[in-house]
Amino acid sequence: MDDLFRLPAAIPHDPAVDAWLLAQRDDLRPLAEAWFARMRKAGSDVRELMHDGCPTACVADAAFAYVNAYRDHVNVGFFYGALLKDPAQLLEGTGRRGRHVKLWPGRAVDAAALARLVDAAYADMRERLGARPRAVSPESRPRRASRGA
Repeated sequence: MDDLFRLPAAIPHDPAVDAWLLAQRDDLRPLAEAWFARMRKAGSDVRELMHDGCPTACVADAAFAYVNAYRDHVNVGFFYGALLKDPAQLLEGTGRRGRHVKLWPGRAVDAAALARLVDAAYADMRERLGARPRAVSPESRPRRASRGA
């Protein structure tokens, strides 16, 4: 058994993620949308889902990053962020593995450095998976409850 955070319900494009992004406040939405879009574009094997109330990006079913909106800011989080090189010192947090970058409306962020963190988190997860992500077959995914039934 590996030590990765696996989310087998992840799919190529989850409409619930789009709904969550659209529901965010006007000043926070562009931050969350832009950085989750960056996660989506990291590679053709990126999957996504809502987990613990926030959009989460996975390599196949192994989570590598997320966005979440708070009252006044957006977090761009990395499940193995403590292990990423961060020369721009953007990452915050004291957990064993997780780290995040806080984005505030109207405040500049080193977008190039944050993009490198997203790319590094994706590459790190691919490496942890042996560059061959475990395929998640539709049959192995839990079925979602149908709405309105």
